[in-house]
Order: sequence, then structure tokens, then C-alpha cells
Amino acid sequence: MAPSEAKGRKTRPIGTAEPRVLVDVSDGIATLTLNRADKRNAIDRRMIGELKAALTRCDLSADIRVVALRGAGKDFCAGLDLPELLASADLTPEENERRAMELGELFLMLREMPKVSVAVVVGRALAGGCGLATACDMVVARAGAQLGYPEIQRGFVPAMVMTMLRRSVGEKAAFDLAATGRLVSAEEAERIGLISRLVPAEDFDVRVTTLLAQLAVSSPSALALTKRQLHQIGDLGFEAGVTLGARVNSIARATPEFRKSLETFLDK
Repeated sequence: MAPSEAKGRKTRPIGTAEPRVLVDVSDGIATLTLNRADKRNAIDRRMIGELKAALTRCDLSADIRVVALRGAGKDFCAGLDLPELLASADLTPEENERRAMELGELFLMLREMPKVSVAVVVGRALAGGCGLATACDMVVARAGAQLGYPEIQRGFVPAMVMTMLRRSVGEKAAFDLAATGRLVSAEEAERIGLISRLVPAEDFDVRVTTLLAQLAVSSPSALALTKRQLHQIGDLGFEAGVTLGARVNSIARATPEFRKSLETFLDK
């Protein structure tokens, strides 16, 4: 998608009557909507492919600064498509690992993309669906939402999401969620760090719109540097983290956006 074509344009994959992912771009914000409301937006391989294609377009478009991930209907996402998952029991371990990495590559794309991604969670975000939300830079949940990893109750393991879950909530809380499969309310999810913000239902849409607009007009280079640094310091010691901060600080001071913003502030 060329930058000049991105604004206000809805796209759908060629040759599909009903896309798994709806894409809408407006005012620097790309909204990707999981489009299987009748299946609670369960993730199948086709959806993964369409999400990857959409994220690639977002990453390459200069007109897009923020990516918002939503679910159609009453729920964000119920996790992996169960019939497809059951069929995988007959595949070889090598093929199953390859297919699992298709989802893993989606998580990596969200993490490595310099643009900010925001999961907008309404209803339930379960299993791989909760992992998809957690892979985003921010998770904003409406009051009444439920999140969790019930894989253990199906004789399965939340293996693909464990890395993100542990980084978000810590080892003890992560084990509790993974070993019991219990669902948590949006209130508890905020308390343990599984989501970024809990928003009341009555003004949810307004506050989400305001947040996305705020991110869209922020310095893209500053946001990209912030995202990159936060991901890198998780694996560093204290001294190395401070040293990395000094390096990022020097890069940020050299950007045209920094100079323009500071000069505008000082002229007030």
C-alpha cells in the first residue's frame, strides 16, 4: 500500500468473500479488526496470514503511526481455532512446530515493529487471543472484560504466549494463570499488570479514541526509540541498561522532531 493510498482506505484480501481481518486507516491510525464474530474471532492460519500482511502494510506506510487491534462482535478473541487445533494432532512434530511458529512470527512482528500497537479488548480475550493482546505494546480493556489462559483445561499448554505472559506479570502470577487456567476480570488483570488500562464501559469508546489520537500525533521517532529501549533493557543488567539509555538519549537529541518540539516550547 502506497502512503498516499493508506488514509481512509479499507482493504480486503483478494479472492476472499469475507476477510478474516478488516483494515481501516484514518488520521494515522490503522484499525485491524479480527473478523470472525460467529467464532468469537478464533485464530486460524488464514487469520494469521492476513494479520501478517496487514502489519507489513502498516509498517511500510509512512501515513500510519499507530496500530489498533480489535475484535468484531462481543469478544476480542477466544484463542486458536479448535477444529484446526484438533486436526494438528495428526501432524508430525516438525510440522506442528512450523505451524506454531506462524503464530510466533506474528508476536515477533508486533514486538519488532517500530510503530505503537494497542490491543482494544472488549469481552473475552482467551488463550492465544490473550497472547495476541499481550504481544501489543498497550492493552486497553473495557470494564467487564475477562482474560486468561484456559489451555490446561483442554490438556494443552499456553506455550506460545508464555514468554509474553511472564514478562507482563512475573513468574508467580504467570504460573498461577497457566497452571489453573482461571480467567481474571479486567480489574485483576490491571492489578497484576496483564493490561495497561481499565476503562469504564460508559466512556470506553471516547477514551480509546482519545488515547489513539494522542499516540498518533506524538513523535514517531521518540515512540519507536522508547519501544525499542524498553524491550532491550529487559535482558540487561543495571549498568548496561543505563548505558543503553545514554545511547538512546543521544539518538533522540539528534532527531529533527526533538529540535522542533523544544524550540516551540521555549518560544512560548
